[in-house]
Amino acid sequence: MAGGFGTRLWPASTSLRPKQFLGLPQQAPGVKTEKEENRSFFGAALDRALAVTGDSGGNVIIVAGKNHISPIVEECSRLSAPELKRLTLIPEPLAINTAGAIACALVYIDLTAGEGRSVLVLTSDHIIEPLEVFKADAGAAAAMARADKLVVFGIPPTRPETGYGYIEAADPLAIPPREGGHSQYQPEVFGVESFHEKPGAEKARQFIAAKNFYWNSGMFAFSSGFMLAEFHRSAPDVIVPFRKLLAPSSHSRATMKGLTVLEHWAGIEAAYKSAKAISFDYAIAEKCVSTVVVKAGFSWTDVGSWDEYSKLAGYTGAEVYAAGAAKGSCFVNSDIPVALCGVQDLIVVVRSGKDGGPGAVLISKKGESQHVRGIVEEIKAARRTELL
Repeated sequence: MAGGFGTRLWPASTSLRPKQFLGLPQQAPGVKTEKEENRSFFGAALDRALAVTGDSGGNVIIVAGKNHISPIVEECSRLSAPELKRLTLIPEPLAINTAGAIACALVYIDLTAGEGRSVLVLTSDHIIEPLEVFKADAGAAAAMARADKLVVFGIPPTRPETGYGYIEAADPLAIPPREGGHSQYQPEVFGVESFHEKPGAEKARQFIAAKNFYWNSGMFAFSSGFMLAEFHRSAPDVIVPFRKLLAPSSHSRATMKGLTVLEHWAGIEAAYKSAKAISFDYAIAEKCVSTVVVKAGFSWTDVGSWDEYSKLAGYTGAEVYAAGAAKGSCFVNSDIPVALCGVQDLIVVVRSGKDGGPGAVLISKKGESQHVRGIVEEIKAARRTELL
């Protein structure tokens, strides 16, 4: 899933080039590869998807906004011809949240590959490493998915975070036999007691103390036939409009720098306009009675604020001058030179507009960048959406 607008990293992240197409924090551990050092969040997720499906020769479906075809094509153009053959981009005519994106991909799979496929749903805006541990966890998830389970990936919490949803785990479960399941690292799987929405500070502390709560990563695994039935049972107002689609014809597809793009899938716009806009968690996960959680053995970073980004990056892409300022205490992300005078503990993000996007400046005290979301709402209320 490569939709979303990443408003928490405004003004670098905008509707024209949202977070998933920004460069990874340059000093983030484990994000540089021999392939390319300066990948985007999306590029790293793409490499992850290709790696985890590589042994089976599985296909990768990218679901993203139609306004973002260009950066996706550019990112995919670095791939080899065999890798490109495994990719298909479905451009969304409008954003209707994650349930619609997953329903659309499911119907495409059903029409082009048939039922009984194991499906792994990945996000495109997180940092995950190491890859080998992620592949092992994904293998355990695939084994549970083949047993008709909805699998969610739970992240062991490191702090009483109020910005994430939580999964309450039940008893441990045995994992069915799977390929590659004999390494030294062995994934852990648990039943799911319940889902919990973003808590207040006290409730978050209680979750941490209980030691059986995990952050909801937004990644899932399931078999396609099982999940289609779950959609019809719990969210028919999401799936039924997509079930009216026919298999894409050859005229539906365009090839852009080797990437297959479903530019003209007949009926998709009507399906998106008719389907209910709702998250997958609300529509399916919280209602499903056959849900399990894989405890993530990999490290996972959401990078959901400039504070988090700054801890990973340093002076990313900025020419900074300082006088009477604690330069090392400030984080600057700018496409033009910035001078600091007599300040400390600031986050400064500047976009000049020279790349064709909106020009804007964000100045925040360190530790307060969560208020960027509120700034975005103020901009919307002022009807200055061209800044977004």
